[in-house]
Amino acid sequence: MMDDFFIRAMFAGIGLALTAGPLGCFVIWRRMAYFGDTMAHSALLGVALSLLFSLNLTVSVFIVAALVSVLLLALQRQRGLSADSLLGILSHATLAIGLVLVAFMTWVRIDLMAYLFGDILAVSSQDVMVVWIGGLAVLVGLCLIWRPLFAATVNEDIAIAEGLAVGPTRLIFMLLMALVIAIAMKLVGILLITALLIIPAATARRFAATPEIMAILAGLIGALAVMGGLMGSLHYDTPSGPSIVVAALCLFLFSLLPYRRAAAMKG
Repeated sequence: MMDDFFIRAMFAGIGLALTAGPLGCFVIWRRMAYFGDTMAHSALLGVALSLLFSLNLTVSVFIVAALVSVLLLALQRQRGLSADSLLGILSHATLAIGLVLVAFMTWVRIDLMAYLFGDILAVSSQDVMVVWIGGLAVLVGLCLIWRPLFAATVNEDIAIAEGLAVGPTRLIFMLLMALVIAIAMKLVGILLITALLIIPAATARRFAATPEIMAILAGLIGALAVMGGLMGSLHYDTPSGPSIVVAALCLFLFSLLPYRRAAAMKG
């Protein structure tokens, strides 16, 4: 018989995976892995501000990640620096500012490891509800912008020529990413969020015939990684967040095997 805390962790992790998978597909298609890292690193600044001003943690992280997204879009229009340079600056700057603020708050005891690597086993029933409601909102938003976002991903110039709202769509996508990161931080931590976005989507790419199928498979593979990682964590007494990422990595490596065998047979 599983304990209640483990069942809550399982439900929360599956809800997060089903949300992160489809978003992760666009992260891969648009080659935005570094962008995901930048937003994840900004989460620590959100943590620091939530502690400093006694704000709700999820709301604070979302606001900071959203502001970083808007700032990135504004800086990209200056055309003075390349996108990867801007991402590097914002990523390390927000992480450093967050750490400095945390260091100044000597009156607050902070478990940085919990924020960096998450503590999914400590989620409450309210956290599970936030994950599922927030995740549903993200998926609905993604469905609404799917057509213009995918068209801009394939060819932005053609999407603009067709009259699609490329700019607003990109901003909405970044805000959806910010919401997922705010939801995911407590579960898998700042340093592992990007892995949960990218690895299941990369695995799904090996099997999907269409973009829509890839998005669905990415969510299901992520959910499978959550279940496998949590069961492994329970059995081997390993950290839950990293165990989920390791399970996702094992699924990705497994997905490579049939293709290699097929290639060997053809050779």
